[in-house]
Amino acid sequence: MSMTFYYGSGSPYAWRVWLALEYKQLPYDLKMLSFSAGDTRKPEFLKLNPRHKVPVLVDNGLALYESSAIVEYLEDRYPKAGNGALFPQQAGERAIVRRLVLEADNYLRTAVDPMLRQIFFKPEAEWDVQLIAASREEFLAELKHFENEIRGDFLVNKLSAADFTLYPMLALALRLEKKKPDLALSSALGPKLAAWMKRIEALPYFQKTWPSHWK
Repeated sequence: MSMTFYYGSGSPYAWRVWLALEYKQLPYDLKMLSFSAGDTRKPEFLKLNPRHKVPVLVDNGLALYESSAIVEYLEDRYPKAGNGALFPQQAGERAIVRRLVLEADNYLRTAVDPMLRQIFFKPEAEWDVQLIAASREEFLAELKHFENEIRGDFLVNKLSAADFTLYPMLALALRLEKKKPDLALSSALGPKLAAWMKRIEALPYFQKTWPSHWK
């Protein structure tokens, strides 16, 4: 019996789960929801997630939301599926992966969120340029932090849940340049982060997960 994966195009939280599903080579039915159509507030979806957000994964009658919880569930439920573990077996490295997941969620996303809200959800005439500038500086500081965190080809040597958490958030942030090119976020990427992003993009299943409205 396959799983059902509910997602929204461009959601970094849904994207991390999609990458994990592909990494694990698990069968799933893909259900794309429309934010503009209010799909996440419809009664049938609220039964799955009363917080009306994506992603949601339904597996054998179990409906799960919160992306980090879903990724850990996939690891616990299907530890040897596909390409193997999403979390290292060694306790220290496993803890570092979990720390990086939390840092991406709690610090990097918090840094970029004001820019996202201004540039993506408000007309340019209403942008708070000071707020955008402050958010940009915080984001650049996070880029430097994660540049120093890369250990080997991926964040913690082997591809892990940390990589699938960080990449979608950076990709979404870099999309801001399409509406405000002078942010110059791409050019602020350090050499290790830039090379790391290319390695993620070279994964055989990566293009399948690319947000449909970004193509």
